Parts: sequence; structure tokens; C-alpha cells
Amino acid sequence: MESMKLPSPPSEDSFSSPLHHPRVATVLGRWLGIAVLVCFVTGLLSHWQQETPAWLTIPSRPASFYRFTQGLHVASGLVSVPLLLAKLWTVYPKLFAKPPSFKAFGEILERLSILVLVSAVALEVFIGFLNTLQWYPWPFPFRQTHYALAWVIVGALLVHVAVKLPLIVTHWRRPTPLPEATTGISRRTLFRTVAGAGALVGLTAVGQSVPALGPVAVLAPRRPGIGPQGLPVNRTAKDAGVIAQALSPDWRLTVAGPRELTYSLDQLRALIQHGSDLPIACVEGWSQGASWEGVRVRDLLRLCGADVGARVRVVSLERGGFYGTSELPPQFAADPLTLLALRVNGEILDLDHGFPARIIAPNRPGVLQTKWVHRLEVL
Repeated sequence: MESMKLPSPPSEDSFSSPLHHPRVATVLGRWLGIAVLVCFVTGLLSHWQQETPAWLTIPSRPASFYRFTQGLHVASGLVSVPLLLAKLWTVYPKLFAKPPSFKAFGEILERLSILVLVSAVALEVFIGFLNTLQWYPWPFPFRQTHYALAWVIVGALLVHVAVKLPLIVTHWRRPTPLPEATTGISRRTLFRTVAGAGALVGLTAVGQSVPALGPVAVLAPRRPGIGPQGLPVNRTAKDAGVIAQALSPDWRLTVAGPRELTYSLDQLRALIQHGSDLPIACVEGWSQGASWEGVRVRDLLRLCGADVGARVRVVSLERGGFYGTSELPPQFAADPLTLLALRVNGEILDLDHGFPARIIAPNRPGVLQTKWVHRLEVL
């Protein structure tokens, strides 16, 4: 009996679609590179807001700058998902190419850079998306890991571009003639589909920071206008364990400076009140504008005899956690928009929004807009 001949395993040449072509990969790689670059730069700005290097001074204006950059950071990260998938589909026949010999150093380096790049991007986007949901099913700290992975991605990307530079230059500008498509999808159709998918993902995510697009923000865990007093809430007073202290008639604000001052809530309300129209903008990408009323921090510094441009530590009733305290650098403490807020949108602060008092400052992440404040320390 004649033995059956087993089919040979697929090779790189087994994939005949003209869409598996360097020109297509170059165009998609260019789009992906732009999304990754925007996500990286805006991510750096966000990280430096919370861990500011000694050589950098974060300005307090434009007041809504963090709202813009963080919304763009999350949106560009999500947009990169369909771009990455399309890029991988275009080049996946390379997986069936003959393994390089140990003498082909450039090819080995290329494959290693691709392995590191794809793995790091996939992990970065995955944990970033779970962060927008405030779900952390891992034992490592999110923010530090997210930041470190960003640099790994940049390094792997630079190596990959350096190795593939001759091929990229060849297919960068001039469209390379391709054979007739053997499927129903043309190169132009592929580009339009990928661009449309990226735009759709971005549109359904950016609505969490653009109120006009809120109704279509189906990928957003927080939507504008939803929550007490029209503002979303990340951490409630119950979660923070501050309900009894915040509602206590014995609550006092202490301003520890050259002269130590103590105020009851009624005494704070008796001071000159100011208004600020500022957004709450969180690292998860959502933001919502609001009208705040309260006492300027610079006025409290002046009353206690401190320099208006002093650095201030803000202490919450919340104990434990990462953000029970925050620091206002001099440029924020001195900004007339920075308030110890007592009211929002014409109402007394809701307990979940920081009653009896919270910090609101321009161009700051929501995690640094400390709630349930009971002490200001001049440093």
C-alpha cells in the first residue's frame, strides 16, 4: 500500500496576499508609531506630575492642560490596539520564515526586538486598560511598572527601526506597485478599515473627557455628568473610612505655618470666598469640569504668616493608601485658582467629593486633588 505523503509545513511563500507586503507594513507601522509616540509623551507628563524630577517645574497653567494630555494618553493607547493587530497581521507570514543562522546577527536582533516590542506593547495596553477600570489583579505597582514598560517599548522600537531602516526608507514615500489582489480586500480598503477602527475606538473612549461625546463613550468606565453633583467618583468616603470624622462637629482645619491657625467649618465659610472653574481630571482618562467655591490657599498662607509661594503639604482624614497626603509646589499654592474648596456647582460638597473641604488646583491629576482635608503644613 502506497504511504500517504504528509503536507509540507507552511513557509513564508505560502501566503500570497499582496497585503502581506513591506509597503503595507510601513504605512501601518507609521500610524502605530505616531500613536505610541503620543501615548509615550503624554504618559511622561502624567508620571512627572506625580513624581516630579528635580530639574523640572510643572506649571499651573494652562489650567486644563492635564485634562487634555491625560485624555489623549488613554485615547491614543486604545487606538494603538487595532493598529497593532493590523500591523501584526500584515507581517505574520514572517513567523514561518526559515530561522536565521547564528551568523545572521542583524536578523536575530530584528526578531528579538520584535518579540520584546510586541510583548511589551501588549502588556502595556492590557494593564493600562485595566487601570481605567480601577482593577489591579497583579502583585506589582501599576504606575511604576507602566512607566518602566514605556521605556522598554521605546528601546525595542528604536532597535527595530534601526535594523529595518533600509526597508522602511524604500517604502516610506512612494507607493510600491503591488500585484492584483487575489482576495476581495484591496490595500486601500485595508487602510480605510484600520483607520476607521482606530477612529471608532478613540471616539468611544475620548467621550469620558469630552462631555459632548459622552453619549458615545461606550468604552469609558466613567462618563461626564454621572455621579453626585454631576461629578464621577473614584474613591468614596466609605472606601476611605472617613465618614465619622468628616461628619463630626469637632472637625477642624489646621494651618501649620509660622503661626498655627485652626478653623471650624463655619469660620472657613466666614472667610472671603472665591470661585474657580476647574476640571477634575483623573489618570484613568476621565474628566469633568465644575464650578468650585472656597478659600484661596494663598490667602490661608498669608493669614498664617507664610510666604505665598511656599510649598504646602495637604493632609487628608484618610489614613493609609497612596494619596492620604499630597504636596502643592509653590507655583500651585500661589495660583489664585487653587482653592480649599467647600462647595461645588453651587452646593455644599458631597461627602464623596471631599466634604468638609478638599483641594482643587489647576493642571493637576485628580489623585492629587486631596479630599477630606484637615491639615495644611507649610514646608
